Amino acid sequence: MAILFVRHDVANFGTWKQAYDDFDAERKTMGVTGDGVYQADGNPNDVTAYHEFETMEQAKAFAGSERLKEVMTDAGVQGEPAIWFANRV
Repeated sequence: MAILFVRHDVANFGTWKQAYDDFDAERKTMGVTGDGVYQADGNPNDVTAYHEFETMEQAKAFAGSERLKEVMTDAGVQGEPAIWFANRV
């Protein structure tokens, strides 16, 4: 199983979370099989999320998709996110 992690700052967590939730069904059509969201202690606008995929190819395609970039921009993501990939062992 491949995991995509992303950490980024958002302008407003409530706005971002609504956009994230609204994107759920579309994420699933893009190969996401599981996900989770976390906020940094003391800073609710510092968000880390993970997304699970069957393959690393799906994870990398999702991370590079123009649609994801569009949704992130509209949700208020600020700056460049930190993105990394891992394999569950």
